[in-house]
Amino acid sequence: MPTDSPDRLPPTNHEADSGGTGERMVEQAGYRPELRRSLRSFSMFAIAFSVISITTGIFLNYGFGLTWFGPAAIWTWPIVAIGNMFIALVVAELGTRIPLAGYAYQWSSRLVNSTYGWFVGFAGLLYMAVGGGAIMLVAAGPLLISEFNVNAAAHPHLNLAIAIAMMAVATVVNIISVQFSARVNNMAVFTEIVGTLVFSVLLIVLWGLQVKHTPYGFSILTDTTRLSSSPALYSFALAGMLGAFTLIGFELAADMSEDAVNPRHSVPRAVLAGLIISAVLGMVTLVGFTLAIPNLHLVETSPLPLLTIAQFWLPGWLVKVFVAFVVFSMFAIAVIGAGAQSRLAYSMARDNMLPGSKAMAKVHRQTQTPIVALLVFAVIDIGILVYGYTQPNSFGTLVGATAIIPYLIYFAITIAYALKRKTIDSFPGAFSLGRFANPVIAIVLVWTALVLSELTMSSVFNGADQFLLLAAVLSILWYATVLYRRLRRGDAGVASLDELGDASA
Repeated sequence: MPTDSPDRLPPTNHEADSGGTGERMVEQAGYRPELRRSLRSFSMFAIAFSVISITTGIFLNYGFGLTWFGPAAIWTWPIVAIGNMFIALVVAELGTRIPLAGYAYQWSSRLVNSTYGWFVGFAGLLYMAVGGGAIMLVAAGPLLISEFNVNAAAHPHLNLAIAIAMMAVATVVNIISVQFSARVNNMAVFTEIVGTLVFSVLLIVLWGLQVKHTPYGFSILTDTTRLSSSPALYSFALAGMLGAFTLIGFELAADMSEDAVNPRHSVPRAVLAGLIISAVLGMVTLVGFTLAIPNLHLVETSPLPLLTIAQFWLPGWLVKVFVAFVVFSMFAIAVIGAGAQSRLAYSMARDNMLPGSKAMAKVHRQTQTPIVALLVFAVIDIGILVYGYTQPNSFGTLVGATAIIPYLIYFAITIAYALKRKTIDSFPGAFSLGRFANPVIAIVLVWTALVLSELTMSSVFNGADQFLLLAAVLSILWYATVLYRRLRRGDAGVASLDELGDASA
C-alpha cells in the first residue's frame, strides 16, 4: 500500500459535522477525511431517486418497449423491479458496512483484492461516463430542441452541441460545491414527480372523462401489437430494457458516503427507498401514458412517443411545461453522475490506481470537491458522447452500454460479497440481511446473469458490445503495463477487509 500520499495519512482527529462511525471508518481505512459531510437523509434519497430517474428511463426506452412487445411491454417493469430489489438489498448492506467513496471499487478491493477492485472500479467509471452522454444525446438534447419547435433529427450537430453544453454545465455545478449539486438533485425529486406521476395521472383523468376520443379501452394495456416480428418470448425479454435501463443507479448514493451525514443510516435508506418509490411511480406512469395512446401506429413510429401522446391530450403551452420538467430531470442525472464519477475517481486516485493519481486525488480547500477529477472525466465523458454520436446506432451503443455495465458491476460485487459475507456480518451497521443473505445472493447472481445474457447476446446491442470490448482492452493494458507493478511494490491498492477492523470500536 502507498504510504507517502497526502491522502493516505494515519488516523487523525478530524472534526466533521457528522463525526461518528463514518469518519472513523474513513480513518481506519487509512484515509484523511477531506470531503465535506453535508448531505443529509433527504439529499441522499434525492441522489438515489434522481439518478434512477423514471422520467429519463421511460422517455428513453418506452418506444423501444413498444417496438418489441407493444403496449404490453409495460408489464416487464414490475419483473425488473423485483429482480433489482434483491440487488438493492446487497448494495444497502455493503453501503452500511463499508461507507467509503468509491463504492464498488472499495467494496471489491476490500472483499477480494486490489486487482479485482481495479476492474470493477474501471467498470464503474465507464458506466457513469457512458450514461451521461447517452441521456444528453438521445433524449435531453432532442427534447430541449423541441421546446423551440425544431426537429432534432434535422439538426444533428445542434443536438450534439446542446448535449455537450449540458454535460459541461453539470461539471461546473459540481465544481462549485457539493451543496449546490445537492440542491439541483433535491429539485429533481420534485420535477421527477411532476414530469411523470402528475402528468400521467392527468392523462388518466382526461382519458377517463373521454375529453377526446380514442379507439382503445383497458385492453390497450395487454396489446402486443408491435413493429418487431421476432418470437414473443425473445421480444418480451428485450422489452425488459424499459425497466433494466431505468431501475439502476441507486448504488450511487453509496458512492457519496464520505459526503453524507451518518452514512450508515442514510445510505441503505436512500438505496431502498429510492428504488421502491421509483418502481411504484414508474408503473403508474407507464399505465397512464399507455391508456392515453391515441393511435398505436403513430406512437410506435414516433421518435419521442411520450411527447406524441402528451401533444394529443394537452395544449401546447402545457406540453412545453411538461418537457421542461423532463429536461431538468435529465440534467440532474448529469449533475449526479458527474459528482459520483468524480468521487469514484478520487477514491481510486488516492490509492494510486489511475494515471495522474496525484492530481486527481487532490480536493480543493475552498469547495472541498475533487476539481481535477471532475475536469478530467468531463473531457472523457464528452469524448465518449462524441464517439456515440458517430455510430450508426447511437441508442444501441450508448444506451445499451449504460444498461450492460451496471449489471456487470452488480454481478461482480455480489460475487465478492459472497466470498466475505461472514466478515461483513461481523461489521456493525444499520442494515443487515442476516439469515436471508444466502438466498438473496443466489437470486442476485441468477438475475444479473439472465439480464446480462439478454443484453449482450442481442444483435440490437452489438455497438455496445464492441465499445465494451475496446474499454476492456484498455483496462487490461493499463493494468499489465503499469498498475501491476505498482501493486507488487505496494505503491497502490488498499488493505483487505480483515485489516480494517471494527471502525466503531
